[in-house]
Amino acid sequence: MTALTISQRELPKQILAVLAGGFVLFVSILVVWVLGYQLAYAGRIFPGVSVAGVDLSGLSPNEAALKLSQTLSYPITGKVLFRDGEQVWVASPAELGMVFDASASAMAAYQHGRSGGLFGALSGQVGARGLGADVPPVILFDQRVAYNYLQNIASQVDQSVVEASLRVDGTNVVSEPGRMGRSLSLDATLIYLTSQLQSFRDGEVPLVIQETAPRLLDVSSQAEAARRILSQPLTISIPSYREGDPGPWTFDIVVLANMLSVEVVETNGVTDMRVGLDPAALRPTLEDLKVLVDRNPQNARFVFNDGAGVIEPIAASAIGRVMDVEASITAINEALLRGEHNVNLVVAEQAPAVQDTAIGSELGIVQLVAQQTTYFYGSSEARIQNIVTAAGEYHGLLVAPGETFSMGSVLGDVSLENGYAEALIIYGGRTIKGVGGGVCQVSTTLFRTVFMAGFPVVERYSHAYRVSYYEMDASGSIDTQYAGLDATVYFPLVDFKFKNDTPYWLLMETYVNVSARTLTWKIYSTDDGRSVTWETTGLLNKVPAPEPIFEENPDLGTNQIKQVDYAAEGADVTVTRTVWKGGLVYLTDQFHTHYEPWAAICQYGPGSDSPKQLARKNKICLGSS
Repeated sequence: MTALTISQRELPKQILAVLAGGFVLFVSILVVWVLGYQLAYAGRIFPGVSVAGVDLSGLSPNEAALKLSQTLSYPITGKVLFRDGEQVWVASPAELGMVFDASASAMAAYQHGRSGGLFGALSGQVGARGLGADVPPVILFDQRVAYNYLQNIASQVDQSVVEASLRVDGTNVVSEPGRMGRSLSLDATLIYLTSQLQSFRDGEVPLVIQETAPRLLDVSSQAEAARRILSQPLTISIPSYREGDPGPWTFDIVVLANMLSVEVVETNGVTDMRVGLDPAALRPTLEDLKVLVDRNPQNARFVFNDGAGVIEPIAASAIGRVMDVEASITAINEALLRGEHNVNLVVAEQAPAVQDTAIGSELGIVQLVAQQTTYFYGSSEARIQNIVTAAGEYHGLLVAPGETFSMGSVLGDVSLENGYAEALIIYGGRTIKGVGGGVCQVSTTLFRTVFMAGFPVVERYSHAYRVSYYEMDASGSIDTQYAGLDATVYFPLVDFKFKNDTPYWLLMETYVNVSARTLTWKIYSTDDGRSVTWETTGLLNKVPAPEPIFEENPDLGTNQIKQVDYAAEGADVTVTRTVWKGGLVYLTDQFHTHYEPWAAICQYGPGSDSPKQLARKNKICLGSS
């Protein structure tokens, strides 16, 4: 490598010195230029400088201010336009709160090229001289004035949101479309206005309108759906209608109009209007119909052919049905929205447990397992009619294995319409005439049959006082061993219930022999080996019957008298039953009965002689029966 000479090592230093000197010279020239230029235009605006297009070259600030005030009339003569559709508003800048400051604008023009340091000043001077420099005018803008002006415009363009509506007027559907809400944004519009005023030119300032959409803008389709619903009456029916079924039911248009519901709903953030029959209005009606539509499945009824040892049907089984009210409401509304006005209710069918094709051996009904007979000598024709009617409700009836049988639920409504007659009944501590007297002959007979068969008794109520019918033997005499073996039914308050605690079905048969005044209850099933023994305390704590009561009856003639109630002494009795099975005690229970003493009652016609003498003469109301 060749060694550098001393002159070669010193060369860079010489170059740097030259460059530094050149820079100092350049800066000196710039300073001289700037200072010299400023001295040349001392107190005057540099050439090429203007304000809002007005040339102010060479003018002093005062001269420039005078020229600007004489030349620029924009605040007074200028026009600023606002537009909203076909509506137009035009105002001068002064009306919008603008004031032009000529002195400040002239001073701003004077400062152009004199600020920003050496290079900033030089740039301003050169730019103005070469290309010209238009300095923005200095304005004073009172935004409160502009705000008030824009508020006036807002009062004309703003409009509130209007939701679409739908209502029913009589049977007419009236709908109104929704409307977009509009609101002038004053702050945003002021920004555009400020920019326009600073331009010192006429121009249009956009109105910043914010629109708000209603939740529902158009409900024409819902209105059409409502009109379809009200276009004709609605008919609802049971599906697979058979003769004898209830219905169909028709709702006229006026009724439908009163039930029509218009509801605004929101699903997953989407708002919609739903029309249909109001479930709250439709539900009570359908619940009333449900009482008519619902039907428990009916097992077939049978009698046992003792000779052949088989069961024979006497009444066919019936399929049960249960109406689903809520599902029916949905089905009705869906059908109406499709334009359908004949709608089936939603009904579920339930098959009976035993149809009329059943075989006795499959049900465990193969023999007679219990039979009891009670007597009703001396009963009136009305009482006999009620015994026949009530007993018929249970003839051929089946009781399922494990079922707790309610006598009252089968008996139903004891009324004149259902074949019952008025006869003497116990009510309110008195024996009076009422519908259904004699029904307790039936409940007592069932109780005794269940008692002797050894089935568990779940619920049993005795009579308030001893009734002679329930202590009669076959000869018509009173046998007190039957005291405490009666049962009364006044459904739903008072019921008689027993449980079939066997794995076999029970078949019950009832037979009324009117001429013999007997009621026989039979139960067929499978003998599971149970037997019954029982004992009674007999009548204890006896209380004599009160003196006879004599009442005037306007329906009787003079000196006519009849006994309407019979004396009975009060007493307590307890019957204990033991059910045996396989040589062991299977069940033990007791039935405690308290009988109130009861007075005989005789009624006589108005104007009669002494009632007691009439009673003795006719041998009535003289003592207990």
